[in-house]
Amino acid sequence: MGTVVSFSVREDKSTTTETDAALGRAQAQLRWVDDVFSTWKPESPVSRLRRGEIGLGAAPPEVAEVLALCRRARDASDGWFDPWALPGGVDPTGLVKGWAVERALDELKAAGVSAAMINAGGDIAVYGHPAPGEPWRIGVRHPLDAGRIIVTAEIDGPGAVATSGSYERGVHIVDPSTGELAEALLAATVIGIDLTFADALATALYASGGALLERLSRLAGYHGFVVDASGAVRASRGFPIHIRGLDAVPA
Repeated sequence: MGTVVSFSVREDKSTTTETDAALGRAQAQLRWVDDVFSTWKPESPVSRLRRGEIGLGAAPPEVAEVLALCRRARDASDGWFDPWALPGGVDPTGLVKGWAVERALDELKAAGVSAAMINAGGDIAVYGHPAPGEPWRIGVRHPLDAGRIIVTAEIDGPGAVATSGSYERGVHIVDPSTGELAEALLAATVIGIDLTFADALATALYASGGALLERLSRLAGYHGFVVDASGAVRASRGFPIHIRGLDAVPA
C-alpha cells in the first residue's frame, strides 16, 4: 500500500497468544489486499484488469465487491469520487485501503480483542474503548506543521478518521470532472462511522476543492473539514469536533 500500518490493541477478553495470532492474520489480510489491488504491481489482478488482460469474472470475487462499494461512494459523493474517471483504467485505490483496514479489524474482533486502532498512513479506524469508559482521541495535524493539531476527534465506539492531502505525497488527486490535478486544498478530512467510505469521501472532498462539504452536511454518519491553500479551515454544517487554534467557517 506504500505506507506504514500500526496497530494498538487492548486484550481484556483475549490472551496474548490469541491477540498475537489475530495480529498476524490482520497483517496477512493487508498484504493480500495489496497483492490483489495494487496498481503498482504489474501482475496484480487489478493491474491485469486495467490492461484488459482479464475480465472481472477472472479476478478474485473481492474485486467485484470493492467496485460495487466504489459505485456507492461515487453516488454518495455526487461523482467527486470516481475510480472510472482516472487515467489508465478503473483505480479503486481511494477506497480499498479503508476497506482493507476494516477487514483487518474484523480479524481482531473475531479473536476477542476488546478494543483496537489501526493507523494506515494517517487513515485510522477504531472500535471499543482504549480504557474502560474512555473514548479514542485522535488528533489531526495541520498540513503545514506536523507538530500542530487542528482537530481532536473523540470517538466512542466504532469510527474512523481519513485525510487526503498534498503535504506528504505532493499533488496526486485528480478532479474527475476535468481530469486535471486538484490543487485548491492542502488537506481534506472526513470523520465517520467506517473507514471504507470515510477514505473515499476524504478523497472526494479533496478533489472537489471543498464543494462536497454541503453534501457531507446531509450525509448521515459523516462530517468533514478542509484546509485551503491560505490555511483557512471550512467545516461541514453540524461539525461536532472541536477545531483548535484556527477559525472554522461553516460551509
